[in-house]
Amino acid sequence: MLAEVLKNYKLILASTSPRRQQFFRDLNLDFEIRLKEVEEVYPEHLKAGEVTDYLARLKAEAFELKPNEILVTSDTIVWLDQKVLGKPVDYEDAFVILQQLSGKTHQVITSVCLKSSEKTQVFNTVTKVTFSELTPEMIRFYLDNYKPFDKAGAYGIQEWIGLVGIEKIEGSYTNVVGLPTEKFYKELLCFIL
Repeated sequence: MLAEVLKNYKLILASTSPRRQQFFRDLNLDFEIRLKEVEEVYPEHLKAGEVTDYLARLKAEAFELKPNEILVTSDTIVWLDQKVLGKPVDYEDAFVILQQLSGKTHQVITSVCLKSSEKTQVFNTVTKVTFSELTPEMIRFYLDNYKPFDKAGAYGIQEWIGLVGIEKIEGSYTNVVGLPTEKFYKELLCFIL
């Protein structure tokens, strides 16, 4: 259905994330990938969804678009104890992040920016994720075998750690993977119509 509505548009995904790219394919969307280097720095006073909204919009501002193009940019963070847990810088950082998440509930926040030559729209989705207690051995096994260094919060819910370590999720599962597909689908449809 959405593919039919999009037939007169060129959909552009500005993301290197293999998970977001796969979601686009799974949604049966015809798209191209277009990338621009953007320094992902945000004002320190921003909190939670304000951070991801700002970064998704910042990524979109780097592009000039033709009238028939629709750009999609996105940003995901893990929010715990009033601070951002982003992508780990190395193995040790990933270990510390997963120790922080162990036995606690955190928020995964993804913002999506839709941009055309005429307008820009940003929306976000928040999902609560609760980890059981993770032992150091579990964390090392996960890091050694799955190497989640490109993921916010140093984990992928769809991987081993999600199967054995996540007790509860409240909200969108696909949001935790990297794109709230159900909300994205509706918002993109409204953006076009």
